[in-house]
Amino acid sequence: MEPAHRASPGDGAAEALLSELERQVQDVVRASSWWERRGVDCAILALSLLALPAGFLCLRFHNVLAFATGITILGVCHYTLTVKGSHLATHGALTESKRWSKILMIFFVEVCTAFPAEFGKFNHVNMHHGYTNVVGLGDSSTWKVPSLNRYIYMFLAPLSIPILTPLVALERLRKEELRVALRTLGFISLGLYSQYWLFLNVSGFKSSSSALACMLLARSLLAHPYLHVNIFQHIGLPMFSPDKKPRRIHMMTLGVLNLPRQPVLDWAFGHSLISCHVEHHLFPWLSDRMCLKVKPLVSKFLHDKQLPYNEDSYLARFQLFLSHYEEFMVHAPSITELVGMQ
Repeated sequence: MEPAHRASPGDGAAEALLSELERQVQDVVRASSWWERRGVDCAILALSLLALPAGFLCLRFHNVLAFATGITILGVCHYTLTVKGSHLATHGALTESKRWSKILMIFFVEVCTAFPAEFGKFNHVNMHHGYTNVVGLGDSSTWKVPSLNRYIYMFLAPLSIPILTPLVALERLRKEELRVALRTLGFISLGLYSQYWLFLNVSGFKSSSSALACMLLARSLLAHPYLHVNIFQHIGLPMFSPDKKPRRIHMMTLGVLNLPRQPVLDWAFGHSLISCHVEHHLFPWLSDRMCLKVKPLVSKFLHDKQLPYNEDSYLARFQLFLSHYEEFMVHAPSITELVGMQ
């Protein structure tokens, strides 16, 4: 086991630290307008929906530049709706209405992403957020494929995500109650067929194979950073035993990492998945815009209290995973025991 770098003052002190930080963050939220709290992210998602026709129409023109522009628009919009939209909707960060939260979650997760909404929410919110980096629960092990070598996993495996996602969904639906399974299957089919139909009837593709190939191309546009981000920000950081997990503030600060801001990924994935992942894990109900707004406050607070605030570059993490692939992605992780933090 790895020794702790710093002893905790105890459970009461940990809870007091988190409560103090929560009060400061809540003050910022209360002082913010609706536009900052939800409007900016809703506008980005709306713009992504409105931009889709332009992407499909670009593919009607028979030249390389128009084709590349169309695929880029469709790919970026796809990831904005499926990653940013699904993530925010799953956390209920787009609206205060529970009814609309569920409607938006079903739209973004099932129609756009082709994945069961309730299963996705349980895995992400209940398990990943509830047990961040706890081995066997929220340790991101679902992203590991030990049978693949480092180069196939890092460079080729991401291209399979658009195909594997609906296949995993179908496998999961076998375990759902009939009503939920039929609803989910209907919405997934609607989303996939709608895109296929648009490629044929708006973009003007003459064959099913060419339409399906373009669907795969657009849905794979940002697949590499999507996979990489999901492993870079948790795997390789301290992992905890289920019976000795630390208090929440220590779990989230030790087991989560921020990447630098990057315009395309900030837009398509959202700040909470890129440069504000620590803030997101501490306050998952915040929108992307609010995570970015409270980032200086959270960073300063954690540094002032001598708590970890993990940051690293995309390239540095990429090189680290290539050089330590077996340790991170094949072998069982070592358990970090934090004396006094449980």
